[in-house]
Parts: sequence; structure tokens; C-alpha cells
Amino acid sequence: MKKVFPLLVSVAIVLLSISACKKETASPTDGAKYKATSSAFRVLWSDHVSWTRSVIVNIVDGAPGTTEAVNRLLQNQVDIGNAIKPYYGDAAGNALTDLLHNHIVVAADILTAAKNGNTAAMNTASAAWYANGDSIAVFLNTANPDNFPLVSWKSMMKMHLDYTLEEATARLNHDYAADVVAYDKVYAEMMIMSDMLSEGIAKQFPAQF
Repeated sequence: MKKVFPLLVSVAIVLLSISACKKETASPTDGAKYKATSSAFRVLWSDHVSWTRSVIVNIVDGAPGTTEAVNRLLQNQVDIGNAIKPYYGDAAGNALTDLLHNHIVVAADILTAAKNGNTAAMNTASAAWYANGDSIAVFLNTANPDNFPLVSWKSMMKMHLDYTLEEATARLNHDYAADVVAYDKVYAEMMIMSDMLSEGIAKQFPAQF
């Protein structure tokens, strides 16, 4: 019995050490909290893409309900800003909402100018749109420099704008097959961006996951 007890103590110590190591090396992206957060982010960014498409169709085709579609899209930007507030605070969430609000407003300016054949206005709005995309990348990098590299986010934002512009141009040209292809590209790329956001947040704030 005297020999067995030290052995049991040793086994217990080893098991506790293994358990501690598992806790230390566990990824913040493995748990249920992260999966729920990631899914919620995907819903928000899916809404961003789908309501952007609705606005493109409404403005280009002159369909009824444009105001309602634009208002719903703008609400999505508020929702996205609110989603980061638990991690970065109210001021940061509001700042992201403002950047995204401008992203939508300027995009509408591009569409309107293109539809009216106003090349000068379209070029001015396009320049402002891409500058806004860079500002969003800078905002994210500033908030989370270790997990949101500036070069990567500038590239991702440019790709998002390029694909969205491709979608709108196809619609303007009545090339509905290309319109659908472009939308699918926008959606797929946005899901990559959404996952990058949720993963970066989880890595920056592992205790919350």
C-alpha cells in the first residue's frame, strides 16, 4: 500500500499537467462561443452583400422600393458596428459604422453617375470609394495589428470593391449572366473576410472565447 500511494500521486500529477497543457494550447477558435460568433458575423456580412445587390438592382433597373432597400442596407452597417463593440468599445463600433455608411453612400453615387452617363462624377465617386476601402483596412489594422495585417486588408477591401463594381457594371450592361457570376464572387470573398474578422478577434481576445 505504501508503494502504491506514491505511484497514484505521480499519476495524478501527470494527468493534471496534461490537462493544464491542453488548456494552455487550446485554440480560441475551437469552442462553441467562437462558432456562434463566427456564424453571427457571417449572417451580418451575408446581409451586407445581399442588400447591396438589392440596391444595385433597384437603382440600375429603376425598381420600386429603392429607399427601403437603401435604409435596410444602412441598418446593416449599424449592426456590423454594434457587433464589434463587445471587443473594441462603443466608439470603435460607431467609427466602423460611419466608415461603412460612407462605403454605401458613395457606392450609390457611383451607380447613379454611371446610370446617368456622368463619367466625371463617377470617377470622382470611385476614387472616394477606394479611399474609403483603404480607411476601413487602416481602422481594422489599428484595432488589431497582430491579426489584421494592413496589406492583407487593403487587398481584401480592394477585391471586394472590384467585384462589387463588376457586379454593378454587368447589371448596367444588361449582362445578367455576368451579373450573377460577379455576385457569387462578391459573396464568396465576403465570407473569407468575415472569417478573417472573427478569427482575428478570437485570437486577440481568447479569454472571451
